Amino acid sequence: MVSNVLPLNYAMLKYFTCHDEACADDVMEVLKGEYSSFSAFTKPKMQEALMTAEKNGLISESRFDLDGAGEVRVYYSADQEQRGTINSYIK
Repeated sequence: MVSNVLPLNYAMLKYFTCHDEACADDVMEVLKGEYSSFSAFTKPKMQEALMTAEKNGLISESRFDLDGAGEVRVYYSADQEQRGTINSYIK
């Protein structure tokens, strides 16, 4: 049986093609229904994947703030060119 679920990192990147901005918590909230059982579905691994996507030019850091526990949250966004790149590789 073939699964229609995208790999987790692909789903994370596709999220940025239709949302203006998000942090790891935002992405995880939306993806938890399909991906919460994945071993990579942890905040540290999601943050690492987002930082990797940023270093590869697929998304950009947009702002920082502190969450309720005083932890730094990094927000990312994808401009039109970045969205086009993501969409050209992930259908």
